[in-house]
Amino acid sequence: MEKAGTLANILRRGIASWLTAAAILYGSLSPSLRNLAGLESLQAMSFPLLALLTLACFLLLTLAAARWDFRRWERRLLAAAGGILCILGLAANFSWGFLGFCLAAAIVLLIYARFGWNQSAFVPETLRLAGKGSILACCVLALVFFLLVSLWTVGRVQTFSSPSYDFGIFSQMFYHLRTTLLPNTTLERDGLLSHLAVHMSPIYYLLLPFYCLAPYPETLQVLQAAVLASAVVPLWLLCRELGFTPWLRTAFCALLLLYPAYAGGTGYDIHENAFLTPLLLWLFLAMVRRKLFCTFLFALLTLLIKEDAAMYVAVAGLYLALSRALKKDWHWSGVGALLFILSLGYFLLVTGFLSRYGDGVMTYRYQNFLYDGSGSLAALVKAVLLCPIKAVYECADSEKLLYLVQTMLPLLFLPLLTRRYERYLLLIPYILMNLLSDYPYQHDLYFQYGFGSTAFLFFLTALNVADFRKKHGALLLALVVSAGCFAGWILPKALYYPRLYRQNASSYAQIRQVLHQIPEEAAVTATTFYTAPLSQRAVLYDLRYCSQAHLLESDCVVLNPTAEQDLSAYGGLEAFTALLEENGFTLTFQLPGRLLIFFADSA
Repeated sequence: MEKAGTLANILRRGIASWLTAAAILYGSLSPSLRNLAGLESLQAMSFPLLALLTLACFLLLTLAAARWDFRRWERRLLAAAGGILCILGLAANFSWGFLGFCLAAAIVLLIYARFGWNQSAFVPETLRLAGKGSILACCVLALVFFLLVSLWTVGRVQTFSSPSYDFGIFSQMFYHLRTTLLPNTTLERDGLLSHLAVHMSPIYYLLLPFYCLAPYPETLQVLQAAVLASAVVPLWLLCRELGFTPWLRTAFCALLLLYPAYAGGTGYDIHENAFLTPLLLWLFLAMVRRKLFCTFLFALLTLLIKEDAAMYVAVAGLYLALSRALKKDWHWSGVGALLFILSLGYFLLVTGFLSRYGDGVMTYRYQNFLYDGSGSLAALVKAVLLCPIKAVYECADSEKLLYLVQTMLPLLFLPLLTRRYERYLLLIPYILMNLLSDYPYQHDLYFQYGFGSTAFLFFLTALNVADFRKKHGALLLALVVSAGCFAGWILPKALYYPRLYRQNASSYAQIRQVLHQIPEEAAVTATTFYTAPLSQRAVLYDLRYCSQAHLLESDCVVLNPTAEQDLSAYGGLEAFTALLEENGFTLTFQLPGRLLIFFADSA
């Protein structure tokens, strides 16, 4: 019989106690309060009571384990408590998607109850073959990916399809970086403001030297494509550390480049999140290689991406701490714990700064969990602990189910295929960032919120596949499925903008030529799709979001006359034109149906 105090026993007993306490609390609610669609169930439950019940269950199980070998019964209790929560949740809010999630959770719990944790997964000998052909193939694949993403995203700029939010603001921010070294914009919040007051993203300075060589909006799109393509380097090296043969390393890198959420994340132009995948993969490589300096270096670089990047580093540290502690490698377990603590400290420091001096933290994206009115992310953690079935329910929304298919099917659900249950910690970023939030863009394949999750999913997949005695079949099938998904979901969107540009090249060139004639020193207000080509100036406003005072202070107003949403606040084009003329603006140029330019008489 194992000693009652071992870490694995404590973890099993703690989780069983927590789920049992949560099931008791949720089950004790009246049926009307068990509704998971709102916040009623969370508001009716007590967090201190949950903590007391969990502690009581833990003490009882510990006393029982001191006399008997209670491990199997603890596993059964864990599965039973999870099953009760699923049944009660389905009775309150049945849907087929929710049922599917509950069945998946039940299968995992039942497998664990029957077979327990796999402590001796197959780990192959590390193969350090050079694989020059594999390296060349990866370089070619990365180049093709780079060109495709560049064509897609540059095509968006060239066809005036990139709006102020979020591309115009970054383009103007880089103009200020180049001229003043400060990440300022006037476009982002209708007035001169540092972007660091909105998101803490000093990582952008790494792109500045390259941007200065070619200071154009299109350069930013090309740089993003290069950052993403670079992720094959740490991934190839990571696969080598895990014992993949050279051509399996190539297949795994190809899987990343064909993964729909990876290229798809560029569908709404450049974002700092693009740095997450390569830097997190470098971090995982440093952890696997047990390189202390590199571990902290890449953790630091990841933290510089954005304030919420601290969550990714914290989870990586938590996984490292637990996985190494289970192997009694206390030194690297301590490294993981330190990473976890430092990243949480950094998060608190940065969010405190944003709350006091900036725009605050965007906790509104988790309103479906913020039950106590605090607006704090701590309420999200408390809500998940109070009512875990609520978290399962929120993941089962129809839009999130589609995202789940789009992100897990290309990987053949390989991230889930393990009985090394500590690895499920690596799913936290995917669940937290993409499935729990009710902010629709966080579970949209064509937005940037999947880059961090992608790194974790691929690391988890690599760990799981490394345990397989026969890897070729699983990887090749995943590659075929991912290629099919890429062809169906990504290629049509990626090729749309280059085709659109070819069809209307002369028209776009004419508009661009006119816009380039507006003096750089002129203060401009423009409709949203004209801000990016006009972003190389100190003062620029988006018509839809700027104040009337800033509008009338501008030297020049640039309109797309078909932009009805931008003009709606002013009563349409005719009313807006009258307003400008009344305030000393004159129509100086027009391309019918495409472009109107007004200059202030004093300009």
